[in-house]
Amino acid sequence: MTQQRFFASTAVLAATTVLLTGAVSTVSTSKGWAEPLQPSPKQLVDKVWQVLDQNYVDGSFNRQDWKAVRQSYLGRSYSSKQQAYVAIQQMVAKLGDRYTEFIEPQAYTALNAEINGNLSGVGLQLAADEKTKAITVVAPIEKSPAATAGILSADVITKINGRSTQGMTIDEAVKQIKGVAGTKVVLTIRRGSQNLTFALTRANIALNPVSYRTQMTDAGKIGYIRLPEFTRTAPAEMNRAIVALEQQGVKGYVLDLRSDPGGLLDASLKIASMWMSQKPIVSLVDRQAVRKQYATDGRALTDKPLVVLVDNGSASASEILAGALQDNGRALLVGTRTFGKGLVQAVQPLGDGSAIKLTIAKYYTPSGRDINSVGITPDFVVELTANQKKALVQKQQVATAADPQYAKAVSSLGQLIQARTAAAN
Repeated sequence: MTQQRFFASTAVLAATTVLLTGAVSTVSTSKGWAEPLQPSPKQLVDKVWQVLDQNYVDGSFNRQDWKAVRQSYLGRSYSSKQQAYVAIQQMVAKLGDRYTEFIEPQAYTALNAEINGNLSGVGLQLAADEKTKAITVVAPIEKSPAATAGILSADVITKINGRSTQGMTIDEAVKQIKGVAGTKVVLTIRRGSQNLTFALTRANIALNPVSYRTQMTDAGKIGYIRLPEFTRTAPAEMNRAIVALEQQGVKGYVLDLRSDPGGLLDASLKIASMWMSQKPIVSLVDRQAVRKQYATDGRALTDKPLVVLVDNGSASASEILAGALQDNGRALLVGTRTFGKGLVQAVQPLGDGSAIKLTIAKYYTPSGRDINSVGITPDFVVELTANQKKALVQKQQVATAADPQYAKAVSSLGQLIQARTAAAN
């Protein structure tokens, strides 16, 4: 039985990878499947069919006769793996699920690098718009070429090096955008009624899972923690940040999850446990309606007041954490409505260096909210225009007094701190 990971993230990173979210587990495969070291093209097609047959969240397979689909594709002759890859992509497309996709070997190698926090490219997290299928920016990675150039969440990529993206899949877009550090790619962006052109130079991108600092406010010293992605190292980094800030005597925290597209589910569970003790985090429901509940493990590192910043680039694992903190009354949320991805994916390696990413479950917040395609509404909504976002990034004023969302988070935290102090007296 091969290993796979559970994910709760947006689709693909133009920084060369699929962005993941999950804990190590296994997916079931046919008992009769003896996986060869190098499966033949036809065996590869059949393996993908079996993985989907036994694990895909929708038992109707998008109202497809799934057994007939298998007969159709296994009835073909394949003279190369590339032919098998094309067939697999066609088969997967029948599910009509933008989060279920075939990952070719090069992209899967990059995916594993992403999990470990190593990237190269322009630093864009991408998703296909649910209605229009347009290639849409979920969020740029901090300090990446894309972020520095001013590309924003919700921007639509209409051309890559002059080639239209109409009808292009996420995987195809990634292949066009990624490349060796130092090389260039030109993206044409639609932002509202504007058409913008960005000439980007690809680079090696250092992912710093957690950064933190202190700030003096009218309510006393507070801690600010920025979590850009739920990587494998993020829990340890978050632990160090909270411990360090506690030692510095902060009275409360602002946790910034803006433009955080998700990552490892296991990381989100561990981080939630640092903020809450003995509380539910999330429920996963598979196609058999089997519900698996996750709760905090152990004792929280702090119980001090907490405000969480979110926006439309906060997706998946970010929404799991934010939803759990909000539902349990542990934190106030400030910003704008989150992305709205309430589905969990698993990635199954296929034996030839490729893999299949498939949706295996829906998830619900502790109060039972289904946030898929809806998102999470903050307790305090603070909108930013595209020009405001661009100016904050270019002037390096994100999470400063010039940032309206951050300013609201700080003022809200001050009120929580004062209320806690009054209650203690």
